[in-house]
Amino acid sequence: MLAQAGGKQIPNGKFNPPVDHSAPVFIVNHMVDNTETRLDALFAALSDRTRRAILLALLDGDTTVKELAAPFDMSMAAVSKHIQILTRAGLVSQHKVGREKWCRLEHDAFRPAALWIESYGQFLEDSFDILEKALKLQEDGDYLDLTGILDTGDT
Repeated sequence: MLAQAGGKQIPNGKFNPPVDHSAPVFIVNHMVDNTETRLDALFAALSDRTRRAILLALLDGDTTVKELAAPFDMSMAAVSKHIQILTRAGLVSQHKVGREKWCRLEHDAFRPAALWIESYGQFLEDSFDILEKALKLQEDGDYLDLTGILDTGDT
């Protein structure tokens, strides 16, 4: 049996109400931080040697996909997949001119990663200060007691 609903026939007589697509619906998962997701994508994109080499090549300016693929011993499809990952991470943008696809480095996309790394700068400076003190004491024949400084709380 077929029922008539909104100009469409529905099998088994079940009513399928029309969906109103006029108002956009945003589903937001507040448990997932968008910044963390962006950082994950950015660092995942940077984790591959080929993708880092592509980014280095783009430092010289816009380049075609064909020119980017030339130095690699892989298929054009494989290089395109690497470029897609870089594009999804926001590190590269693409545009077409005629039949050629051009890639451009998006310098601002590195800012979240740079800020994240920079936030650990104080930790590194403190570590180097402790190391410097320890080395100086060792030169003097003395030793630095690091038990309170290096306590990880796992005891």
